[in-house]
Amino acid sequence: MKERLAQLVSESCDGQLTPAEVLAASVPLSYLGVTSLAQMRLIDAVEREYDVEIDLGADVSFLDSVGGLADWLATR
Repeated sequence: MKERLAQLVSESCDGQLTPAEVLAASVPLSYLGVTSLAQMRLIDAVEREYDVEIDLGADVSFLDSVGGLADWLATR
């Protein structure tokens, strides 16, 4: 799942980050240059692909990393 999420991050950033770079990151995705626009694209892609809804009014700190996002998805 993490590999697919890393691919979605890469696609959301228009390829400015490779999936390998995303997976190897030890800092929040925003530190890698994931913009708010890219984050919204990522949210849309995750919601479509995994048939979930991310509540933007709640704590969304899990979006800071592929691992956090994978853990969040695992509970859905």
